[in-house]
Amino acid sequence: MSGRLVHAFLRAMDRVAAIIPHRHGEAKPPHQLTGKQGEEDAYFYLRRLGYVIVGRNFRTPRRRGEIDLIGWDGEVLCFIEVKTRTSHDVKPAEAAVDRAKRHELSSMAREYLGHLRYSPAWRFDILTVYYEQRSVSPKFELFKNAFRVS
Repeated sequence: MSGRLVHAFLRAMDRVAAIIPHRHGEAKPPHQLTGKQGEEDAYFYLRRLGYVIVGRNFRTPRRRGEIDLIGWDGEVLCFIEVKTRTSHDVKPAEAAVDRAKRHELSSMAREYLGHLRYSPAWRFDILTVYYEQRSVSPKFELFKNAFRVS
């Protein structure tokens, strides 16, 4: 019950933040708001699956980009890329994780792993979040071990 309450509270705060002007007096574009909401819903979805999330929006000054979520799935550390879409019309969301994006994620993961005291088993997962217009709740598809690093 308390998890649902926290989730509802965070969604309400996100809605309020979307209408409050930001530093430069501009609201975020709709696609960024959709992506932010997708990451938030992905966090709770993965927790329901048993993941223990230890990082969100991991960035480092030495690399470009970010890792959306970092979490443990049992004994495996997962670097999770969340892709959010409002339809399936163009191409699947997971297809947006192209070679350049995989390279960026790999670099970020190596940076994160370099800060750990030991080297755990790890993998890359992709979680797609679809907000279909007729559906009240998002649809998720999880791709475990979505790609390997060469």
